[in-house]
Amino acid sequence: MPIIPDGTRFVLPPEWEWRESLKHNIQEVFSTWGYQAVQTPALEIHDPSHPLSDRAFKLVDRDGMVLALRSEYTTAVGKLIRTDLSSQPFPIRLQYAGSLWLRSMSSELGRMREFTQVGAELVGVSSPRADAELIMMALDALNRLGVRHELELGHPGFVHSVLEETGLPEDSLNVLHNIIDRKATPELRSELEKQGIRGSLEDRILCLPDLYGGIEILDEALELARNDTAREAVEHVREVVNLTGREDHLLDLGMSRRYSYYTGLTFRAYTPDFGLPLLGGGRYDSGIPGAGFAIGLERVMAALGNPPGRTEPQALALDFASAEQARQDGYRTEFFLDTTLEAALLYAKERGIGLVYSSEGVTQVE
Repeated sequence: MPIIPDGTRFVLPPEWEWRESLKHNIQEVFSTWGYQAVQTPALEIHDPSHPLSDRAFKLVDRDGMVLALRSEYTTAVGKLIRTDLSSQPFPIRLQYAGSLWLRSMSSELGRMREFTQVGAELVGVSSPRADAELIMMALDALNRLGVRHELELGHPGFVHSVLEETGLPEDSLNVLHNIIDRKATPELRSELEKQGIRGSLEDRILCLPDLYGGIEILDEALELARNDTAREAVEHVREVVNLTGREDHLLDLGMSRRYSYYTGLTFRAYTPDFGLPLLGGGRYDSGIPGAGFAIGLERVMAALGNPPGRTEPQALALDFASAEQARQDGYRTEFFLDTTLEAALLYAKERGIGLVYSSEGVTQVE
């Protein structure tokens, strides 16, 4: 019988301290951009319409109410804004950090059933400037972490506008969205044949998975657009790119919906030789307009590699006054449980601790 459930893990020193330091660095970046921290309950009232309802851990309360462990933050933050912050003027800039849980798990690297996200939401405004703000803040955070990254921008509204020309029901459109997002062109061709989609519309839909590359992709996407909504989506992406002042973004106009609530610009950040996105987010202009993104902390750690160094004590102290002095001197200090300097020096040498503080002064361990 396993000691802990599949998809969970113990976090040991020095990894714990490293993880907390990375989280703090991200939160500090968000704070400098004016994003205030909030937290939502880990226990939520189960909602069958929640985008991750089928994958959430569910439990029954003592009064029979079905609850769920928090599986993503955007929906939870939206509830917080509609209740506790409903009287606040827009825009509202919030950040969060905490654990999430999913019942189903994948064998892919980095897929856990308990994991940590640090993210931000910009709510109450919908514009290219707002989207560009989130992208630039996301890049700022990744730079602060020291992780190499490439940013992909997309707009599922563009894909949806093209697919709507098929006249297919929502369930069938969702199947096509999923196939396009996975870049599974042979499967897409088969599904279109199954749905009876032929001619120029079939040809244009089959082009969607290949709309990937530099800013030239925007012109290719415009050639496939046959309605105002599709053209507006392409021009929205173009304006966001121009606002960031960068031309090194990768554009994926075949990026389709991952969660049903994404309606506008979406983006992901990858690092070389790591298959899963470190960061993902997008716009969800349904009800109160908003956009946000989240950084997967465990994924960032896996991409960076091992913790940068040991976190063991740098000094040993024989009494509390000496320990206080050592900490004031800036050393991570352990309190020695024996009383003699001789024993302290022997212990410090075995543990690799360089200094011993006592009432007699500071002794360098040789």
